[in-house]
Amino acid sequence: MADLRSNLAGIVSPNPFWLASAPPTNSGYQVMRAFEAGWGGAVWKTLTDDPVTNVTSRFSGLSWKGQKMVGMNNIELISDRPLEDNLREISEVKRAFPDRTVIASLMIAPVRELWHEVVKRVQDVGVDGFELNFGCPHGMSERGMGSAVGQVPELVRQNTEWVAEVAEVPVIVKLTPNITDVRHTARAACQGGASAVSMINTINSLMGVDLDTWNPIPQVDGRGAHGGYCGPAVKPIALHMVGDCARDPEVTVPISGIGGVASWQDAVEYLLMGASNVQVCTAAMYHGFRIVEDMQDGLNNYLDAKGIASVQQLVGQSVGKYGDWNDLNLSYKLVARINQDLCIHCNKCHIACEDAAHQCIDRLPQTGGETMLVVDESECVGCNLCSMVCPVEDCITMVEVDTGRAAQTWREREFQH
Repeated sequence: MADLRSNLAGIVSPNPFWLASAPPTNSGYQVMRAFEAGWGGAVWKTLTDDPVTNVTSRFSGLSWKGQKMVGMNNIELISDRPLEDNLREISEVKRAFPDRTVIASLMIAPVRELWHEVVKRVQDVGVDGFELNFGCPHGMSERGMGSAVGQVPELVRQNTEWVAEVAEVPVIVKLTPNITDVRHTARAACQGGASAVSMINTINSLMGVDLDTWNPIPQVDGRGAHGGYCGPAVKPIALHMVGDCARDPEVTVPISGIGGVASWQDAVEYLLMGASNVQVCTAAMYHGFRIVEDMQDGLNNYLDAKGIASVQQLVGQSVGKYGDWNDLNLSYKLVARINQDLCIHCNKCHIACEDAAHQCIDRLPQTGGETMLVVDESECVGCNLCSMVCPVEDCITMVEVDTGRAAQTWREREFQH
């Protein structure tokens, strides 16, 4: 059995799977249920000094080809429960599960004295760290908090600094993806004294419009508003931002990866791309807390199969392979090859290549009226489209061919010129 313990800025958890700050961490009852199921940590639903009022309805889901909740949108705000109730329950959870990580997510108006007051009150109940919510894109941002702070590097630095002045436990800064380049705010968090950063918070979105009523989805008494998008559909966006920060020399703190984590495979990708642990929300809302059992078993089996003793050995292993387009090898070439024994002659690859790619898949007549699909490798550019649309696994493979040219990047070529 591999060692699944994770370490984020000195916060050690029995495994790298945390629940993200969201509806599943709204109460002590829920967090205790999660810990009984095996979660390594939980980030408490965001606290503030003055409880908010939420609306109904709040959630909407994106379904695709029969798969429900590929993406999820919410217009729910932070905790609408009194701070005193949350603090009492945090203390109870820590007493019952001293080996698990409890992080308090905070969102406070950008006033130094308010931050100091709330941070001192919350850390007195024994939290293992703070996560500063500078990412919520709706409701609170209109009040000058959430992503209204997270989109301005100077405000990120300043608010982080205020917390770091009084915090006695690690400070994690949760970053918004609703920005041109997340590295700027990640750097600002480091400058303000953050112990770690977490990313991403939800993405600005409108899930849809009801074609019968013309109401936005979700609707509140016939009206709607933009919300936060999450779930499996956002994982590529989040993974890119984690990778960008992991390879940035000015982002000097560890990363907690958030966005579309629904399996142990997703978690491994985040770890390889530089995250020290992962946070999960939508998958737990869809499947329940017990999904963490499969996550732990899958991660254990993967590490054992790879001969890796500790999950910490995965962190950042792919970062060195991720960079700018200008550093990719222009001489490297793949071509598509079709396994005729597996081909079902659906013609999807031919149609896709003919209409949307490079017209390099030919239909060759055969005896009996059949056609055989063959790739003209001299014309194939290795775009992968045919293998992506093929419904038969391993029928179309991408094969490396020798171009006879020495490896060269665009950057090297321009330098020579």
